[in-house]
This record gives sequence, C-alpha cells and structure tokens, in this order.
Amino acid sequence: MIALTVSLQVVPGRRADFLAAIEENAERSFTDEPGCRSFDVVCDLADDHHFVFHELYDDEAAVEAHRAAPHFKVWREAAAKYVVPGSQANTLSRRLFHHS
Repeated sequence: MIALTVSLQVVPGRRADFLAAIEENAERSFTDEPGCRSFDVVCDLADDHHFVFHELYDDEAAVEAHRAAPHFKVWREAAAKYVVPGSQANTLSRRLFHHS
C-alpha cells in the first residue's frame, strides 16, 4: 500500500466550501479509481483551518491514476481558491504496518 498524506491550511471563511470540494473529490476517488482504498480527512483541534488528508492506494500506479483522473483537475482548481498559498505539503510513503 502507498499512503499519500497532504497537509494544508484553508483560507479563513472558506472552510465550508473547502469541505464540500474535498468530499466530492473523495467520493469520486472511490467511484472512479479502483486502486483507492481509503480517504481520511482530519482537522487540527488547535487550528480548525489546518487539515491533513491521509489516502491509501494499492500501489504507485494507483496514485498516478488518481492524479490523472478528471476529478483531480477539478480538485486542483478548487484548492487554488480554498487553500492558503504555499501551505500545502504532500508526502508519499509506503505502508508498513496496520493494526485496528
């Protein structure tokens, strides 16, 4: 499994619009991308404008399919309106252990 982690700040006053856009992106990831296994979004308790996404994909090819999907272009355009410029950081990592 490959994990994509995204950390970002949302522009004050745009939180509701941002959440609607990210929910649409997550739903489309599950319906349009067979390699998407989970999509979690969490909000920092100390700063409700700081968000972290944690997405799991089967492999690196599935991550690339996500980035190439038409709905991802829609998300990137929305992010330009809702995300504080320069605040987004993306990390790809390999999932080594899971316990639930």
